[in-house]
Amino acid sequence: MSGGIAVNTFTLRLPNDLALRLKSVAKSRGISVNKLFTEISVQTVATFDAETRFKAMAANADIPAALQVLDRLDKSG
Repeated sequence: MSGGIAVNTFTLRLPNDLALRLKSVAKSRGISVNKLFTEISVQTVATFDAETRFKAMAANADIPAALQVLDRLDKSG
């Protein structure tokens, strides 16, 4: 455990040129490659979660009501 948070370790195979570029990015940001991957992972999961929520809301949407709202906005704008 690290700071009370359970962590997983895994091996990631990357092309050498990509690995070197990622090391360079991490160095330019003043963080470790591990921290860079954590930040990238958090962003990716947040994007996925937002897309999933949006799709769920769209599946239950009242399309005619939504179009009426857009029409009202268009007329007021």
